[in-house]
Amino acid sequence: MTEATIQRLTNTLHRIRLRIRQIQDRRESIGEQNTKATLIDPVLAALGWDLEELDEVCREYKRVQQDNPVDYALFLNRVPCLFVEAKALEKDMSDRKWSAQVISYATVVGVEWCVLTNGDEYRIYNSHAPMAVEDKLFRKVRISDSSADEYLLDTLDLLSKDNMGKHRLKVLWKAQFIDRHVKQALEEMLTGEDDGLMRMIRKRTPEQTPAEIRDSLKRADIRIDYPIMPIIPQAETLAELSPILTEEEPQADKATGDVRKSPTVYGIEVITLIEAGMLNPPIELFRDYKKIRLSAKMLVDGRVSFNGELYDSLSTSASEARKTVIGAPSGRKYPQTNGWIFWKCVDPISGQEVEMDYFRKKLLKDKQ
Repeated sequence: MTEATIQRLTNTLHRIRLRIRQIQDRRESIGEQNTKATLIDPVLAALGWDLEELDEVCREYKRVQQDNPVDYALFLNRVPCLFVEAKALEKDMSDRKWSAQVISYATVVGVEWCVLTNGDEYRIYNSHAPMAVEDKLFRKVRISDSSADEYLLDTLDLLSKDNMGKHRLKVLWKAQFIDRHVKQALEEMLTGEDDGLMRMIRKRTPEQTPAEIRDSLKRADIRIDYPIMPIIPQAETLAELSPILTEEEPQADKATGDVRKSPTVYGIEVITLIEAGMLNPPIELFRDYKKIRLSAKMLVDGRVSFNGELYDSLSTSASEARKTVIGAPSGRKYPQTNGWIFWKCVDPISGQEVEMDYFRKKLLKDKQ
C-alpha cells in the first residue's frame, strides 16, 4: 500500500470515527442499510475497491438464486476473494450466529476469507481453517478504539485490493497458525511433565534432581508471545505516518483564517535531512503551546532530548511535550502529535522560525 493510499485510509477512518461517536452520543439506531452506506462503503473505497464496478464489488451476492445473499462479495479477476457481511452499528458482533452465518456460506462457495462488521468492529475469519468457528478468527479491530491506531490500520490494510491480490492474509495466517501450535507445544513442555525437556535441563544443571527441576518449572511464570507482524511500512511513529488520526483540532492560519490541511507524507526521515546537510545538530527545538514555551534539542544522531529524556522521533517527543501541558487522553500514554508540524527551529539560512516540516518540503523540492 502506498503512502498516498495509507493517507486516504487514515482520513476516512478519522471521519468514520467521528461519525460513530456522534451516532453513539445521540443513542441512535441507524439500521443496516445506513450502516453500509455511511460507515462501511467509505472504508471499502479507501481500501481500493471500486464500489461502482460490478466485476469488483457485488452487493447482495448469491452464487445461485436460492442462496441467502451476502452483503458484499469482492472480486479479483472476476473470482470472489472476500465476503463482507454487514450488520447494523448497534448489533453485537460477539453473537456467534453472525460469524457462523458468513463463514458457513463462504465455506460452501469456496471463498477463504470473510469479514463480519457493524461498521465499527471488523472481524476477519479464515473459513477454510479446519477448526471451530471461534478459532477461525484471525483479527478483530474497532475503528472507535483510538488506543491502537497502528494495529487498526495494519489490520484493515490486509483487506485492501492490493493486499488481497498479494495474498497477504494467507501468509500471515499461516505464520500465526504455526506460531499457535508451537506456543501450545512449548507451554505443554513447560508444565514440567515433558521428559525430553527434563533431560535437557538436567544435562545443563546436573546437580539438580528431576523432582527439583519439575517443581521449579511449575513455579515458573513463563509467557510465550509473538509480536504482531506489521505490513504497513514503518515511519517514525503512527502520528507521523497518519497525523489525521490524532484528536487535535485543525488550526486556522492567523493570516488568512483558512484551516490548515494535514501535511503531506514525504517518507523523509530526520537522519535523511542530517545526511543531506540540511540539518546540522545539535539544534534547539521549541514551541509556544497554550501560552507555554516548550523546548527540546535535536542531537547529532537525530534523537530528540526533552525534559531529560531521549526520544527516537520528533513525533514521540512532541507527544510527550504536549502531555506536560494537557495530560494524556483516556486510554493513551500521551496525545498523538505530528512532531514535524509541532516543533519549530530557527532556519540557519533565513534566520526565520520554521516548522521542521519546512526542511522535508525543501529537500523534496530540491530533488525534483
